[in-house]
Amino acid sequence: MLVVRRVVEAVVPARLGNGFRWLLASSWATNLSDGIAVAAGPLLVASLTTNPLLVALAALLRWAPQLAFGLWAGLLSDRLDRRRIVLVANAVRVGALGVLFGALVTDRVSVPVVLLTLALLATAEVFVDNTTETLTPMLVRREDLAIANARVLAGVITLNKLAGPALGAVLFAAGRSWPFATNTVLLAAGLLLVSRVSLPPRERESAGQHRDLRGDIGAGFHWAVRHPAVRTLCLTALFFNITYGAAWSILVLYAEARLGLGAVGFGLISTAMAAGGLLATVGYGWLTRRVSLGGIMRAGLIIETLTHLGLAVTTSPWVAAAILFGFGAHAFAWGTTALTIRQRAVPIYFQGRVNSIYGISAYGGLVVGAALGGPLVALLGMTGPFWFAFAGSALLVAVLWRQFGHLAHTEDPTPTPVPAGSATH
Repeated sequence: MLVVRRVVEAVVPARLGNGFRWLLASSWATNLSDGIAVAAGPLLVASLTTNPLLVALAALLRWAPQLAFGLWAGLLSDRLDRRRIVLVANAVRVGALGVLFGALVTDRVSVPVVLLTLALLATAEVFVDNTTETLTPMLVRREDLAIANARVLAGVITLNKLAGPALGAVLFAAGRSWPFATNTVLLAAGLLLVSRVSLPPRERESAGQHRDLRGDIGAGFHWAVRHPAVRTLCLTALFFNITYGAAWSILVLYAEARLGLGAVGFGLISTAMAAGGLLATVGYGWLTRRVSLGGIMRAGLIIETLTHLGLAVTTSPWVAAAILFGFGAHAFAWGTTALTIRQRAVPIYFQGRVNSIYGISAYGGLVVGAALGGPLVALLGMTGPFWFAFAGSALLVAVLWRQFGHLAHTEDPTPTPVPAGSATH
């Protein structure tokens, strides 16, 4: 028992508070469920139809809800009880999966039922993810946000990106209903765990600033545009994801044609990227004690630019795997740092809307970039998207470099909350 307590203390220190521990456990359970669905959903559709449009639609439903509902998710999390939003959205996911599981075991499943379920799951996930990001700064002291976010994103990498899809494929091979039964159990566990979270009272906008829905959304955009650090983050997410999306949209084709890899080989180099992110979770605390947040972000710009260059020139799977390993570490550090900066800079009552604006910037860049990937291959060859990404990233580094001085954000617009269940210091 003592060993278990020491492990828990090392992973989630008591100073983060019991509320954050419950939230983290819920996040890990639901991220594993989401990772399973990433593999099991398309596999189920492909087992029901060979129509490529329907199979592609299943993949589209993974990211389209963020663009369609991201702003509304942010607005609701700023207006309503955030804990209740997470509970309701997770309950919707449990119910949708329960219906799909019932259809599977009674052999009444169809493509429309599966696609509708995937759409509901992805839409509810938008509300859960956006709102969960606003809960951490309500539960954790400002000075501990970096380590708290590192623990949350460690679960995203290990469970959602690394273990979840592999487990989903294995469970699907054992039986079509198994991954969705597992999903239901995990989401129900996440629902129960987050119900244990007790939130402190939060600061709200003054009564004189009350607006209609459109006015509230406009106020979020206005705040994000006027704040130098947040504006820089949103612009960087938009433009760097255009270059990233162009290259990564054809990564599977690049791995086959340029590196000579089959499906297993592609899976291994993808795993290398996740492994790099996992390593970064261990060293992130050490890094933030020695390098400023702005410095981490600037280094990330260089790493991402050189990643595209390295993949453009190499033909070695081993070199590509090493490059992707380093990129995975950068991606984790970048994501954790960007989230921490937003949580420190944005007032509690604006965090839902600003999170959604950042998310739309990131997903919008990915959509534009993915649309460019295929034409660039046709025009410039298989490495064309990577040369485009390298040139575009290098240009963006030059343009945005000075702006990253804004990211050394020190002002604290909201009082540091006292974590539930922990002593004050």
